[in-house]
Amino acid sequence: MIQNPKRYTITAALPYTNGPIHIGHLAGVYVPSDIYSRYLRLQGRDVLFVCGSDEHGVAISMKAKKEGITPQEVIDKYDGIIRKSFIDFGISFDNYSRTSAKIHHDTAQGFFKKLYDNGDFIEQVTEQLYDAKADQFLADRFVTGTCPKCGNEEAYGDQCEKCGSTLNATDLINPKSTITGETPIMKSTKHWFLPLDRYEDFLKEWILDGHKGDWKPNVYGQVKSWIDGGLEPRAVTRDLDWGIDVPVAGAEGKKLYVWFDAPIGYISATKEWAAREGKEWEPYWKDQDTKLVHFIGKDNIVFHCIIFPAMLKAEGSYILPDNVPANEFLNLEGNKLSTSKNWAVWLHEYLEEFPGQQDVLRYALTSNAPETKDNDFTWKDFQARNNNELVAIYGNFINRVVVLTNKYYNGIVPTPNELSEVDEATLTELKAYPAVISSSVERYRFREALGELMNVARLGNKYLADEEPWKVIKDNPERVQTQMYVALQIAAALSSLCEPFLPFTAIKLSRILKIESPLNWNTITETSDLLPAGHQIGEAELLFAKIEDEEIQKQIDKLEATKSANIAENKKAEPQKEAIQFDDFAKMDLRVGTIIEAEKMPKANKLLVLKVDTGIDVRTIVSGIAESFKPEDIVGKRVTVLVNLAPRALRGVESQGMILMSTNAEGKLVFINPDTDGVMNGETIN
Repeated sequence: MIQNPKRYTITAALPYTNGPIHIGHLAGVYVPSDIYSRYLRLQGRDVLFVCGSDEHGVAISMKAKKEGITPQEVIDKYDGIIRKSFIDFGISFDNYSRTSAKIHHDTAQGFFKKLYDNGDFIEQVTEQLYDAKADQFLADRFVTGTCPKCGNEEAYGDQCEKCGSTLNATDLINPKSTITGETPIMKSTKHWFLPLDRYEDFLKEWILDGHKGDWKPNVYGQVKSWIDGGLEPRAVTRDLDWGIDVPVAGAEGKKLYVWFDAPIGYISATKEWAAREGKEWEPYWKDQDTKLVHFIGKDNIVFHCIIFPAMLKAEGSYILPDNVPANEFLNLEGNKLSTSKNWAVWLHEYLEEFPGQQDVLRYALTSNAPETKDNDFTWKDFQARNNNELVAIYGNFINRVVVLTNKYYNGIVPTPNELSEVDEATLTELKAYPAVISSSVERYRFREALGELMNVARLGNKYLADEEPWKVIKDNPERVQTQMYVALQIAAALSSLCEPFLPFTAIKLSRILKIESPLNWNTITETSDLLPAGHQIGEAELLFAKIEDEEIQKQIDKLEATKSANIAENKKAEPQKEAIQFDDFAKMDLRVGTIIEAEKMPKANKLLVLKVDTGIDVRTIVSGIAESFKPEDIVGKRVTVLVNLAPRALRGVESQGMILMSTNAEGKLVFINPDTDGVMNGETIN
């Protein structure tokens, strides 16, 4: 670990521009990296926080093919949505770039060329999967098949999303092309490989020995597993029609593999920032006094802890990451987030549907962050964290302090009198919180840090509840001056301490308290006079609004609609039964009927006893639909009845026919009934 670095370079994983940002991305990467960057800036540190759109992934080409547009149209569309979402959500990048930018193409090609000229690559002709019908080699994501490690039949050519294993497309069992559905053939092609096996000793010394005590167990464990399994050369080029050209002779039609060019995007984003700001870029990547930290999700651990460091080591002039605090995955309502299946809470939609409530989502995601294991986001938990914590604890304290200050002193901070032991103890505890929160943030325990921030609000609530200034004011107004002065110091501290976690709240609270610039964390620790006597504060405003059940139900209903749409899209029809002759069909007597009575069968959960007017007669039919329909809801329902089915006794009741049913996309029973008015009971169906 670097002690007291001169500067920090903080990177956040480049999002693929094949779809918008969702809460899984936020919880895994962007909220924690933003908390860390904002915290360091409040400490007065030299911070560079960079990111950008990853626009060369195969996912881009797949999206373009699916939508019938060009890859350029795809990346322009989603780069715009992602960029605006980050700005509106308050992610404080110093630069957000694009890998389609010329500066990135030049930087990535220059990086490749240096390693090529140094002889760091292996040039090799290999057999790759080829779709003869589409007349093209298949990139990893254009191949699906059975995972050789867990048996998942829908694994991609680069990774199994079920077990998390990193794969090569040729590892898949029964591979299929996602372009044509054909089984690919093997065909020879020339590519360049980074010989990772050459860097095993370096990686063992740097990570397994050097970072055993300070890297997160989930990160360290995955890296150790890879190294212990033995590293192999990995291709850095691909046969693609979209991406960065390989800048050497004999590589016509080949592109840099996206995992090679994407992390170089951090460097090109830094160059772009430095050129715009009139600064030097190299100290942020080549000075040993710079602390480099990568924020990523767990699916990117291997790339950022093994492959990219090997690239940097091969190049020779770059520093290595001091830490890679990768998070695990966030699930949604019990199911894995999926861009392709639309199973997500999209950031741009959230910002439209919950205007002005960016910090509520930041709070919910940080409180439930998947820092060491996969966690689950639910809308009910989101509502509870807002209503029971932000509103009831944080907002309640601030509101009481501001309302009472305006009521008793016209919004002017009162002059304190002699401090009691409780006052002294409270202010002493307050002074300790910056160091406590710092300790958690410096160890990348942002959930823990947020909990300590809320403890500051709890400290304020407890102080007011114990001291009860609204009662003391009648007999001892001098004492209330001190009480309110102490409470206002806690409120002032919160305006600064919450800035990394709840930046919009920090701005709002500072405006209410009329604090013109954020308080330094050291100031909070060193003095109790954060809001001096005589300072004028503003009127009370609610920091947080209660979220009602109706708003949450809308979101749950939206997800249920998505689930139904996915089921409908993926539902496969039952295979055709054995062929029959027309005479077999003609034996069935199908009639239009109407249910005129319905009641539950005693002591039977699934059965309803129906009286059905078939036009021929009124007969009893016992039907196993009680779990899907209430008796009173189906009286008067038009139905299709098989009337010549041999009678059968069910629980002592003779059933004289069968009602035709099917299931919808959600698996619920539905009646097969005539859709034309004027069709009489008893009409035959043939």
